[in-house]
Parts: sequence; structure tokens; C-alpha cells
Amino acid sequence: MHRLSEKFCVITGAARGIGKAIAQAFVEEGATVLLTDCDDETLLATGTALNCATFHLDVQNEADWAALAELHPTADIVVNNAGITGFEAGMVPHDPENVALEDWRAVHRVNLDGTFLGCRYAIRAMKEKGEGAIINISSRSGMVGIAGAAAYASSKAAIRNHSKTVALYCAQQGWKIRCNSIHPAAIMTPMWEPMLGEGAQREKSMAAMVRDTPLRRFGEASEVAAAAVLLASDEATYMTGTEITIDGGILAGSAAAPGQVDDS
Repeated sequence: MHRLSEKFCVITGAARGIGKAIAQAFVEEGATVLLTDCDDETLLATGTALNCATFHLDVQNEADWAALAELHPTADIVVNNAGITGFEAGMVPHDPENVALEDWRAVHRVNLDGTFLGCRYAIRAMKEKGEGAIINISSRSGMVGIAGAAAYASSKAAIRNHSKTVALYCAQQGWKIRCNSIHPAAIMTPMWEPMLGEGAQREKSMAAMVRDTPLRRFGEASEVAAAAVLLASDEATYMTGTEITIDGGILAGSAAAPGQVDDS
């Protein structure tokens, strides 16, 4: 009953967080998974834990992708998950007025350039067989504006659009290569740590970040992984160029706390 048996999958940013959760779910569904990341120490630990092969890949580096293509010229599923917020080294300005150009470019190099290179690798690795699944991890922030995270929102919006372009291009070539995007909102992963703080401030920050989410909680990485399994499987062969939001209902309309009724 394994939905991904006999599938070879490449996942970027797989050392931790959503990428790690997707890798675990794919392994449980019978896939052979190659974990890639630029954090070699954590990547090796994750590979050992999941019994998966690993490959050093800095997604913004074209030479790394060329090395991957030489080692693994074919693939059935590629998940472009690697990404950064721009706040990894601490809280710095990322609003449209004050973000430094280099900080803006750094986020786009990883998030957007990395996804572009990943899609290019995937197309070339799948076109001989003529089928495959490309899954790009965008964000809820790619569907709305984020005043304090302009580069992140911009890069994720571009991933959303590029996924549709890739889907159309592959369809035009007559290939059964599908490309879809997943748009998580507040998913509890290490990426959030710099923004949460510690102690009492952490609890306060967490509550504030999900205050406008109808389900009033952070999502789990496993919930994103479940959607990735669906898109990777043969159950989704008529899904391409589409997007799945995993956001606790925040994009459904005006946010409402459980039990409240809007009388307006």
C-alpha cells in the first residue's frame, strides 16, 4: 500500500523542519530519498536517523546542482523546500523602506534562485521518462503582503508563480511532469526560533503569531508532509500548476476566533 514505492526522491533543505518531515513521510511511503542540505552536520544526523543517503547542496550554487545531476541524472520526485527568512542571524530590517539590498538579494538567492535551479534540475531529470512530480514549498506569505518581511514574501510569491510556469511548460512539451506548490503559514519549525525569543517572551510571541489564525495554533511539519505525499503520489496525476494552502484557515476570509460570531 506504499504510495511512493519505487520512486527516487530528492529533497532540498532536508536536514530539519519541513524538509525532514517530508523525507520521513516519503520513506514511510516506500520511496528512496536523497536528503540534501548545506548544513552538513545536521544533514548527516538526519540521514542516519532516517537511513537515507545525503548530498551537500547549497541551492543557490549552480555548481552544486551540476554535481547532483552528474551523480543522479534521473529522479521521480523533487521537492524544492530549502529556504530562509532573512532573520537567521537575528532581527534586522526587512520592511520595504529599510531592508538592505544585500539582505534582499540573499533571501532571493536562496528561496527563488534555489527553486529555479531545482525546477531546472527536475525537468532535466524527468523528461527522458516523461513523467514526475515537482513540489515547491512556497508560503502563505507568498499570497499576501508582509510588511516586515518584504524579501521573504516577494521570493515566496515568485515561487508560487514560477511553479505555474513550470507546470505549463512541461504540459506544452507533452510530458506528464507535474509541478505544484504548497503554501504553509505558521508551521512550528526551527526557522521560527529567531523570531520567538525565550521564556515568557516566547509564549507571548507564539500567541501573538497565531492570534489571527482561526484554528489558533501553529501547524505541524507532519501536516505539510501529508500534502507533499499526496502531490508526489499517483493519486494526484491530474493536479498541476495548483497550490495547497496549509494555514489553519487564515486565508479563508476575515479571521475569527473559535466561538465568535460576526454580527455585521
